[in-house]
Amino acid sequence: QVQLVESGGGSVQAGGSLRLSCEHSRYTYGYTYSRYWLGWFRQASGKEREVVAGISPSSSTYIADSVKGRFTISRDNAKRTLLLQMNSLKPEDTAMYYCAAARSAPVPWNNVMGYNYWGQGTQVTVSS
Repeated sequence: QVQLVESGGGSVQAGGSLRLSCEHSRYTYGYTYSRYWLGWFRQASGKEREVVAGISPSSSTYIADSVKGRFTISRDNAKRTLLLQMNSLKPEDTAMYYCAAARSAPVPWNNVMGYNYWGQGTQVTVSS
């Protein structure tokens, strides 16, 4: 199976940047990391979990309108790592951020039930 561990969260001022990482380990030998669809989600207090960005095995990407132009998703298959570069952060970006992995294409990207594995989350707090 797969374990996902996020890191890189913290507290920053509005306009600042953070880079989140998600390391994948304990994967199934018969299923390679490069086959996974990967995504970043966030959940603010009192709100539903929402997709922020996704990346397919072919590195096709999806970026939510709310963060388009500010966030970039990428993957390093050799290191089994998913990345989220967050620039020009706003207070409304404050949330717990989770990485997720799916063995097959989640349709749509925001379909939380389409993901097989989830990390424990890393907190991002942006002050004004």
